[in-house]
Amino acid sequence: MKILILLRHAKSDWDDPSQRDFDRPLNARGRKAAAAMGAELRRLGLGFDRVVVSPSRRTTETVERLAEAYGPLPLDYDERVYLASVPTLLRIVREIDDAHDRLMIVGHNPGMERLALSLARDGELRDQVAAKFPTGALAELSFDVASWGEIAEGAGALTRFIRPRDLAPDLGPDD
Repeated sequence: MKILILLRHAKSDWDDPSQRDFDRPLNARGRKAAAAMGAELRRLGLGFDRVVVSPSRRTTETVERLAEAYGPLPLDYDERVYLASVPTLLRIVREIDDAHDRLMIVGHNPGMERLALSLARDGELRDQVAAKFPTGALAELSFDVASWGEIAEGAGALTRFIRPRDLAPDLGPDD
């Protein structure tokens, strides 16, 4: 069994229009949402063997806030995750060492949403992801496979979809 968790970075700050996209930080709501998500993952007892993260400032700050509430995370920054397409993200997943059973990728839309939709079988949670995969949201998919190389489109069971607004109303609206 392999578990893939896709986390979209928390809400970023758009106050400086001259700032490069890669360098945008989290805003106050994003920092609070990332911490709330970390606390929720700790409460749920979710563990991760590896966490692959886009090196952008907003994803880096997201995992820093997440870890403050969750605890230490086995982080691996990978430039390919920054604004990655589904084929690139799927290639990253399939390259993971099979000794790891629980992988989290922290990245950006539209890649996170499209990958979740591509891998998930039909169901209520998939419909929720299709409606909106907001900043700070997490999708968990499970695959009945022994190797990450066997991960295939439509083969995953979407077992969890958590949005910041599900944790606290002041962390929404979805965007």
